[in-house]
Amino acid sequence: MKKGITKNAFGNFEDKAVTAYTICNENNMQVTVINYGATITQIITPDKNGIAANVILGFDMLEGYIQNGHQYHGCIVGRYCNRIANSKFNLDGIDYRLASNHEHFSLHGGNKGFDKVWWDIEEQTDGRSLKLSYLSKDGEEGYPGNLQTELIYKLTANNELVLNYSAHTDKPTPVNLTNHSYFNLSAGKAETILNHELKIFASQYTAADENLVPTGKLVSLLNSALDFNTAKKTGRDINEAGGYDHNMILNSADNKAAELFDETSGRFMEMFTTEPAVQLYTGNALHFDNETNNTKSSFIQYAGLCLEAQHYPNSPNEPSFPNTILRPGENYRQTTIYKFSIR
Repeated sequence: MKKGITKNAFGNFEDKAVTAYTICNENNMQVTVINYGATITQIITPDKNGIAANVILGFDMLEGYIQNGHQYHGCIVGRYCNRIANSKFNLDGIDYRLASNHEHFSLHGGNKGFDKVWWDIEEQTDGRSLKLSYLSKDGEEGYPGNLQTELIYKLTANNELVLNYSAHTDKPTPVNLTNHSYFNLSAGKAETILNHELKIFASQYTAADENLVPTGKLVSLLNSALDFNTAKKTGRDINEAGGYDHNMILNSADNKAAELFDETSGRFMEMFTTEPAVQLYTGNALHFDNETNNTKSSFIQYAGLCLEAQHYPNSPNEPSFPNTILRPGENYRQTTIYKFSIR
């Protein structure tokens, strides 16, 4: 594919055309993004033999992303990713009740979070970037304030996918955004990521209750099943951990957060982020779902893993956690980078 940006029709959502924008760099690496959910549908990058293939779980048709049971494939999650306990919080003395899509918490922004809305996409003049924007209106899913969010997706000459987030509001509101791509560096040649080697630069995690809502305590993960400070196969301790769905507190911001390696393909991914934590999720709830006629509509458990840069879950209800309240006149900013190479 020629270097630059190409466009292809990808269906319709709520009477708006959904378009697939593909950025291709000089190394023939490709990243495809659609309007629905600001979703990354493909990251195509070569293996050690020079064979390029898609290293994230995705669908060939829009129907795959909007089907019941969709597991947030490749999308932007917000206004608040992860969990908010009891679907409520108090801000400046005012109680806010959120849309509750689970019995004990609100997950990933509620019933219709940022992953289920249409985003405006503009090609940037550099030929390697896309600007995506969405206005979340005051009261949407129970959140206060009109929140204007902008994303810049950029594919560099060094095979880096750079995600720059920014947002501003006219009322105080919680903001916690992430991308929810499922990585499988074998490009599907291995059905699961259990043999991928993973390293995460974190020494603590947010302890959680039976609903995976943080208790407010920070606990050491060293020498436990959650310890990835020394690279190990994802599947080595996964049964002891009960499947990974844990918020790992990074040792330092603005530094390397994680590394992922697939020995068979030779693909190596490095993750960098300005966020204080990464949610490791190993696709525990992925399952076969053949309700659509999509050519690739189903994935098995552990078919991919997510490394979601974010603040801590339930921070609006935990004063000791880093602040996630955005106020008028302030700017929310985040940069997360996924860099691909061969090792």
